[in-house]
Amino acid sequence: MASTILKRTSCSSAFGGLRIGAAVRYLVTKVDAGTDIVAAAPNVSLQKARSWDEGVSSNFATTPLKDIFKDKKVVIFGLPGAYTGVCSQQHVPSYKNNIDKFKAEKIDSVICVAVNDPYVLNAWAEKLEAKDAIEFYGDFDGSFHKSLGLEKDLSAALLGPRSQRWSALVVDGRVKVLNVEENPSEFKVSGAEVILEQI
Repeated sequence: MASTILKRTSCSSAFGGLRIGAAVRYLVTKVDAGTDIVAAAPNVSLQKARSWDEGVSSNFATTPLKDIFKDKKVVIFGLPGAYTGVCSQQHVPSYKNNIDKFKAEKIDSVICVAVNDPYVLNAWAEKLEAKDAIEFYGDFDGSFHKSLGLEKDLSAALLGPRSQRWSALVVDGRVKVLNVEENPSEFKVSGAEVILEQI
């Protein structure tokens, strides 16, 4: 189901756990199927999860988006933050537990990105024992998510500016599938099981 965008709605008919219908309420994003994700976020780099000492030894190097996506088939998912409930208990485990299925689909990498520094993400990935299966990247200032229209103000939960909960299939830098939860506390369309059916 390439070139498909699924977003959580409040309508009545059922489709694979996602309710859709005539009166669909879409979230506003700057990215959809066909978008060149590198061009949509020009001059944006991400920070690969690492220890502080690794950061110092690399001179705090960042990774350009083209190095992450060009000539690759990537599944990427974004979440509000490390050490938070749904992110730790459901979102990351869904991808970790299905990593062999992604490999069978010839996915080059499964990536988790969050508005966190790379050091917190590193410790969290190690705690979840997910670092060998998933690549974790920090979007420390939120610029990646802002460029894509996937930012979310979670000040009410004392988290400040963060990201929506989402997932995407990106092939050679172009978005083929985008799934965005209506509410970041929900976990209905952004999990591994959903995107595996869309590859």
